[in-house]
Amino acid sequence: MPKNENVFSSATAAATAWRRRVGSRMVHRGWRWVQNAGAVTAARPGPLRFGRIGEGTRLAFPQGTVFGEPWIHLGDHCVIGEQVTLTAGMMPGLDLGPDPVLCLGNGVVLGRGSHVVASVPVVFGNDVYCGPYVYVTSDNHSYDDTTQPVGKQWPRTAPVEIGSGSWLGSGCVILPGARLGRNVVVAAGAVVRGEVPDFAVVAGAPARIVRRWDPDTGWQPPLRTPPPLPVPEGVTPEQLLALADLEDPA
Repeated sequence: MPKNENVFSSATAAATAWRRRVGSRMVHRGWRWVQNAGAVTAARPGPLRFGRIGEGTRLAFPQGTVFGEPWIHLGDHCVIGEQVTLTAGMMPGLDLGPDPVLCLGNGVVLGRGSHVVASVPVVFGNDVYCGPYVYVTSDNHSYDDTTQPVGKQWPRTAPVEIGSGSWLGSGCVILPGARLGRNVVVAAGAVVRGEVPDFAVVAGAPARIVRRWDPDTGWQPPLRTPPPLPVPEGVTPEQLLALADLEDPA
């Protein structure tokens, strides 16, 4: 004999599951609309009035803390992730003079949750890529008076420069006075101060050079893995997927 089924309970459970699925879709669809509407571009700056925001540059929504916009210049085709803080000056409402203070070159990428804090010039070259939660600052707490809380003592400041083509790994910190050359790699979690030459890899806290390119001998120490082969010109994504299927032993 088949077991008795509560048809009403089954129908109620099915209706509840359907409402939850529909509600989930509506919430995600609404959030995507909010993210698109809240993104900042040159054509849609919202409440922000940057000194310059280049063509193709986009600040994802929600933005982090942003102030001193007239002294912030953003290059073309920059990608600014969610909750990224960009500040010029110690606090909002200051007159910082005629020149920009925080400058991003063209094609700069700032990962989610990153902070760039500038009261004196902080300059990113072109095509600088930053992972999430990178911290770049021209200001650092001083500790001259042991009778006062550190947070109340006037900070020391120094300009910062990030060379074109560099990569800043997740969670790294770039301190006041740092000057990174071209195509520098900063390892995740590194703390960088002082000068870093072109074509160097730095890691650690404090960061030190762990690998560097020499025109005569190449990378020193040598790379542990061979460089990847470039994709032949004219190969389509579909052909690459088909090739991957052929190479998969499964």
